[in-house]
Amino acid sequence: MCTASKNVLFLLQARKSWIEDMLFKRECVKFIPSSRDLHRCNPVCQVCQNLIRCCCGRLMGEHSWQESIAPISLCPGPEQDVEEDWSIELHTKASPTNAYGTIDFQDTAARVCRAKVCEPLNYYARVAVDTKAELLLQLMLREWQMERPKLLLIVQGGSENFTLPPKVKQAFSKGLITAARSTGAWILTDGINTGVSRYVGDAVKTYGGHNLRKRNTVGISPWGVIDNNTDLIGRDVFRPYQPLGNPLSKRSRLNGFHSHFILVDDGTLGKHGCQQGLRRRLEKHIQLQKIHPRLNHGVPVVCVVVEGGPAIVSTVLDYVSSVPPVPVFVFEGSGRAADLLAFLHKQTAVDRQLDTDIKEDFLVRIGDVFGVEREEVLQLYNLLLQCMDHRESITIFDSESDDQMAPDAAILTATLKGTKASPADQLSMALGWDRADIAKKNILVCGQQWQVGSLEQAMLDALVMDRVSFVKLLIDNGMTMSCFLTVDRLEELYNTSHGQTNRFLHHLVEDAKQSSLPVGYRLTLIDMGLVIEYLIGAAYRSTYTRKNFRAAYRTKIKDRRYESSASLSKQRQGIIPTSGTSRNLQDLHFFRTAQPYKIKGEPDASETDTSHSSSREKAVTPGLDDAPLLVPFNFNDLFVWAVLQQRQQMALFLWQHGEEALARATVACKLYRSMAFEARQSSMDDNIAERLKGYSLEFGQLAVDVLDCAFRQNEQMAMKLLTSEMEEWSHFTCLQMAVSSCNRSFVSHSCTQTLLTDLWTGSLNWRKNSFLKITLSLLLPPVIFLLEFKSKAEMCHVPQSHEAMLFGRDSGKSVPAHNRTNYKGTQDAEQGVSFHNKRLGPVSETISSITMQCLSWITMLYEFYTAPVVKFWFHTMSYLAFLMLFSYVVLVKMEDHPSIQEWLVIAYILSTAVEKTREVLMSEPRNLSQKLKVWFSEYWNISDFTAILLFLAALALRWNADPYKTAGRISYCLDIIFWFVRVMDLLAVNQHAGPYLTMITKMTSNMFFIVVMMAIVLLSFGVSRKAILSPEEEPSWSLARDIVFQPYWMIYGEVYASDIDACENDKPCPPAAFVTPFLQAVYMFFQYIIMVNVLIAFFNNVYFDMASTSNKLWKYNRYRYIMTYQEKPWLPPPFILFSHMTLGLKAIYKRLTGDAEREERCSGLSEY
Repeated sequence: MCTASKNVLFLLQARKSWIEDMLFKRECVKFIPSSRDLHRCNPVCQVCQNLIRCCCGRLMGEHSWQESIAPISLCPGPEQDVEEDWSIELHTKASPTNAYGTIDFQDTAARVCRAKVCEPLNYYARVAVDTKAELLLQLMLREWQMERPKLLLIVQGGSENFTLPPKVKQAFSKGLITAARSTGAWILTDGINTGVSRYVGDAVKTYGGHNLRKRNTVGISPWGVIDNNTDLIGRDVFRPYQPLGNPLSKRSRLNGFHSHFILVDDGTLGKHGCQQGLRRRLEKHIQLQKIHPRLNHGVPVVCVVVEGGPAIVSTVLDYVSSVPPVPVFVFEGSGRAADLLAFLHKQTAVDRQLDTDIKEDFLVRIGDVFGVEREEVLQLYNLLLQCMDHRESITIFDSESDDQMAPDAAILTATLKGTKASPADQLSMALGWDRADIAKKNILVCGQQWQVGSLEQAMLDALVMDRVSFVKLLIDNGMTMSCFLTVDRLEELYNTSHGQTNRFLHHLVEDAKQSSLPVGYRLTLIDMGLVIEYLIGAAYRSTYTRKNFRAAYRTKIKDRRYESSASLSKQRQGIIPTSGTSRNLQDLHFFRTAQPYKIKGEPDASETDTSHSSSREKAVTPGLDDAPLLVPFNFNDLFVWAVLQQRQQMALFLWQHGEEALARATVACKLYRSMAFEARQSSMDDNIAERLKGYSLEFGQLAVDVLDCAFRQNEQMAMKLLTSEMEEWSHFTCLQMAVSSCNRSFVSHSCTQTLLTDLWTGSLNWRKNSFLKITLSLLLPPVIFLLEFKSKAEMCHVPQSHEAMLFGRDSGKSVPAHNRTNYKGTQDAEQGVSFHNKRLGPVSETISSITMQCLSWITMLYEFYTAPVVKFWFHTMSYLAFLMLFSYVVLVKMEDHPSIQEWLVIAYILSTAVEKTREVLMSEPRNLSQKLKVWFSEYWNISDFTAILLFLAALALRWNADPYKTAGRISYCLDIIFWFVRVMDLLAVNQHAGPYLTMITKMTSNMFFIVVMMAIVLLSFGVSRKAILSPEEEPSWSLARDIVFQPYWMIYGEVYASDIDACENDKPCPPAAFVTPFLQAVYMFFQYIIMVNVLIAFFNNVYFDMASTSNKLWKYNRYRYIMTYQEKPWLPPPFILFSHMTLGLKAIYKRLTGDAEREERCSGLSEY
């Protein structure tokens, strides 16, 4: 038996034992005749046994005499002077229930088969009338697995069949079921197939939906009045039941559209009303339960009245006069008691007393409706007037009126108003129901008075409960994230128990911290910062992990501990009361600092600009006057929380608020993609990884849509949007984040490709014959001055480095900086010319024009050689020359000392090694291990690393004598393979060759398992063949070669025909040599015919799959090529060492002058 089956069996046994231990039935154990005037025979004759009934409603023969002895005579004994009255306590005995299980209604949509894979519906249980309400609720929640109610809808009305007007029926049916489904309510009825319960069943059938498990419609019926109740006897049984019975029968049938039945047994048979007391106790107990674990309000209860007899008036009075009152919702026009309540409610709206004539007519109407005498009419009238004393708890719904709201909204509104709850409690109820429309119309209205902090608590509850509509409603009513979000609230949100999502988040924290978390560990914002950095990777720095945030966070924790300890000591000393403990520090909003690092003694250039905003922040943040410029939490923090908590709908809503929609879409795409990868690596449920991947694709498409919309409106601004640094997101750019998240649609978009093309060509303005122009310019530098360059306006959307800003194309049109600052001439206000320029005259203009011309030439040279396309061709030509030199070195005889050509090769490879080292050190990650991890994640870097190491080993060997020198030469010969293969990466830049290279890469990476299967077949044949043909082989390493050598070449058609028959040419024939031709035939068929063709078919499939997307993949990979040459120095190896020296001197100069810090503080276009 499988583990799952054992678990199911264990649960069924546990449920069976609990029900039989805790639930009971009632049986009459003493026969007390209901009439003693007839058949006073002694002993009891057969006629008495078949005609005389006990007070419980059963015949003598229907009693069980296991616990007592059957009476001999119906006459009272000599000691019984007074006839004994029958009672439940004295004359019934409780015993474990013998009727519970599942009903299969034969003619309704609720009919289900008892399958192993699905849990059956329509549960029922026979319970004693004195069963505790706590046990019934446990039965419904734990044993029947019903969802906790957020609203209890009690339906009261006529028990006999009656006809409802069509409009009233539609309003009742649709309103009741819509209110129940939208709020997660339970509906309580009598459960029988007559009267109002039947209309409830019809409503469930029409509007209940297809999910039967959501139909929490509970029928509480008397066991003794259920027709054929003996058919339901059995423990944990599955009973078929026919809801259509004999129309002449006085008993009732169960309604098949109720999901659960509580059959109340008081030991009687055929007597109604025993369920009312238990039902009322259950209602009160449910009312004490919490509507949601986060909310302190109990489950709201509302009574819906449809038609009804005289008993309904007493029931309504009981509801509205209870404490707290239960709202009553009356459907006017349904008949009898409901219409009487509606009439009196309207007539006493102004004056609580009826006029004499109206009163008399109303009394006559009561008598006609109920068919009772004058005395009982007056009693009913007094009961109705008492109901009107609580008229604020009674709501009349007129379905004929055009001014009425929707019936479901009317029921919920009546529930809110009838409970007399405070606005905060009403908001909690609406929040538990997830009915923002009710809150908007009845609670969050003008003039409503709110306690301090109640709306903030409602927002926190809405976020935790994932109520998107309520979050939107509260934001629309003025709730701001900067005032709402604090460290405590954010941490409470992250520590919200959310099942599997919460466990997955803890796993991410453990992976980020590289340590296991203790049980009950509370996540902090610093932990979340580590998780965000872990998921995004690269050089991303979360705000939560920065030094200033950590320092402020630790200070807050220390202050909180100090305050709590101080307040506790004061409480113990009686200085302050416990209820009035001050929490000013916790109520203060915790802010993130955005003040950049500043060298001591250095004046802040932005001090004057930010003084106003700083004072404003201090004004709204009391107690933090000594803090630097502060920025509050915003929608981004809440948005990241929604993403990490996998609350997609909440994340989509928060994405629409705040700024940087494109940035947040790309960030969410990256976070979800990384989370999907982590879920897949952690061997979690595949559905989680697929769901996270779907979320990532959804945000990726949103990013593409936003980019497309921006590009259609303004192309240059859209391209600036791609490369603009996102200050809120660690100064990353949208393009960087999209590439990191593998959003190919985003990178292959026309906007992105246009930007990449502009980055590729730099300031060069050409469209045709670029290769010829670049080659000619590289060979003849004076040709550069004949080329056409782009203007500054055309390059405004392209990110520029600091040097490019200095050598801008339009810089010659403005006066250099030293000419503007090194004189103190006074400006002539009328002419606009300084006195200094007047004295220089035409000589100054001549010198200035010559200087500008020289600067223009220098700018042309700089822009030409720093263009990535020029760098590419310059490096490519240098690389091809290197390959020719290396080929010459390995083809000719190696001398004892390196030749000039070999020295050039050595210089090229060593300078390449230096460049690779610079790439690692200058990469985005912060520590060296992450830098190496990111760098080695690319295949070509691994190839370069292997080629350089192999060359260095060969270079060390070639200086020695033979055989080391020969080994070094052979290593040269092997090493050149890696350098030739490297040419493939150069071809990837080409628009036509690039897609084919992408296909080859895909084929190579996906053929692993097929090759493994082919290797298994090869080894199985090779080992058996070698063992049979060479039974006396000595141990040697050549065995490994002989096992693989010939079987491998057989894959390509070389069958070695001369070796098929080992006994040919009078050779010694080893034992069982005849088996090898058969094995070779099977091997050739399987390997050559099946496996090779499978591999070809696989390649075919990959080709056709990639053919449609290869262009998009090439566009995506194009980013890497362009960024590689964007960052690469313009001089190729071995001259690249001069560029390295220049970069080193420049870095030292910036560090000494402080320019590095100023550049880090600058925000603008990224240099990548």
